[in-house]
Amino acid sequence: MDVTPLIPEGRQIIQGYSADGFKVSGKSYDGAIIVTPAATSPWDAPVAFAALDENSFTSLTEQADDIDVVLLGSGVRGEFFPPKLRQALKEKGLVIETMDTGAACRTYNVLMAEGRRVVAALMPLQ
Repeated sequence: MDVTPLIPEGRQIIQGYSADGFKVSGKSYDGAIIVTPAATSPWDAPVAFAALDENSFTSLTEQADDIDVVLLGSGVRGEFFPPKLRQALKEKGLVIETMDTGAACRTYNVLMAEGRRVVAALMPLQ
């Protein structure tokens, strides 16, 4: 029995991650990225997780009505996401789930395969 999930053509699949960047649907990206089921783009995120602020998520708040959840990959290990920033983004329509980048990549692939409206905002392993 084949249990491989059917991924619609053109969907973005995260295939790998490292300290330098990511491989998504056969293409390599340096630095932080934002992955949606339809597209992958560079993310102008600060190098340090602690430096993230509301402005770091502007491109996502503009699309908030089309996003169920944002998986925030924080690098090598999970980081604490400040409650005030979480609340400010929630008021703009974004639900943020923070985890280490590896977990965010894997979770994105599963949720995307299920047809969920998921976005991965990923910081490289640094």
